[in-house]
Amino acid sequence: MYGKGASLVARLLAIAVRPPGIETMQLLVSAKMTPESGLHGDKRSRSGRRQVTVMTQSDWQRACEEVGVELAWTTRRANLLIDELILYESTGALIQIGSILLEVTGESDPCAKMEASCSGLFRALKPYWRGGVTCKVIKGGNFRCGDSVILKPKI
Repeated sequence: MYGKGASLVARLLAIAVRPPGIETMQLLVSAKMTPESGLHGDKRSRSGRRQVTVMTQSDWQRACEEVGVELAWTTRRANLLIDELILYESTGALIQIGSILLEVTGESDPCAKMEASCSGLFRALKPYWRGGVTCKVIKGGNFRCGDSVILKPKI
């Protein structure tokens, strides 16, 4: 189930940003990213290795099953939700969303806010990078829910 392999294709299911000064995630139908400022409208909107966070619906569901509670994916505070892809140990891989290109820079480690949201959630997100990955924008552009997502493993 987890491992390295050929390019895989998925679909972008949802987009969320956390605007500066606001604690709750805001859902979007479409958005824009640039290498200079990351995901427009998000608190982390700047350059760097952690411009965008990506997680899979399947990993979020596994974590929720482990804690025995169905939680909204925005509880994780990730920016992009995609359907089934293997993100475990994908540092250096490229994620293509339409014409946008992201480089996976590492695991999006769960924080104490996850445990505050639900007892056991922090621990449930640790295996196999279930909490998702952090990414740097290599090539920006506009994108929307429903776009195809391609994971291109590192060479």
